[in-house]
Amino acid sequence: MSVIPPLNSTLLGRVEDYYAHISVIALTLQKPVRVGDRLQVLGHTTNLEQAVDSMQINHQAVTEAGPKDAVGIKVNGRVRRGDYVFTLQG
Repeated sequence: MSVIPPLNSTLLGRVEDYYAHISVIALTLQKPVRVGDRLQVLGHTTNLEQAVDSMQINHQAVTEAGPKDAVGIKVNGRVRRGDYVFTLQG
């Protein structure tokens, strides 16, 4: 891993795709996540922290998702393919 994980964080996965026109990242989860959880996206030039406000699986809105689910999450900034996505605790 080329980034330093934030304290009290869990790796959710890596950005597989970023859809700039709708500000959505696509990733396959390694751990569960829920709407309302705090995320941090880190990469070579990325450092974005926000709450999960909107999440979809197969274009259907969901409030939670588990490991191995392929999800789309709305983000509030530009991220890049390959960036790391963490959930923040506390």
